[in-house]
Amino acid sequence: MAERLRYGKAFPEGIHALLDLGKTINASGLDEKLLHLVFTRASQLNGCAYCIDMHTKDARALGETEQRLYALDAWRETSFYTSRERAALAWTEAITNIQVGHAPEAAYQEVHREFGDAGLAKLTLAISYINVWNRIAIGFRANGFPSARKVCCRALAISDEAFCAG
Repeated sequence: MAERLRYGKAFPEGIHALLDLGKTINASGLDEKLLHLVFTRASQLNGCAYCIDMHTKDARALGETEQRLYALDAWRETSFYTSRERAALAWTEAITNIQVGHAPEAAYQEVHREFGDAGLAKLTLAISYINVWNRIAIGFRANGFPSARKVCCRALAISDEAFCAG
């Protein structure tokens, strides 16, 4: 599929602001492995192959297991995830699919119990963040997984060259 638009060149200030939000989320204190589970799950729901590829690789690099990554789309049916992860995944689904149920009270109460006010605000911004990237990648038919990883590594000040090469 041909890339529709080089969005970074068309609106660099917007992409830099988005990358700055990513830095803030990564420095927020939320567990990195949890973030990549959330990013992968939202990307699965949105059908964003670009982001699924990136975040499953990132999760593996942090020690996430193949079993948990493979079962992520059926997380409710397994015992592989902690109660905190389950609450985050349910909230990810509620926020990503906001048109279905408008973030149900039960999902909110559970995630709030696990994360508290500040943690829930951080998690919700992280979910919103990946949903923005999914929409950009899908809408503009972003391609070139390795180049995207390099851009994000630069933006997030990750210096591991082998990891950033994709």
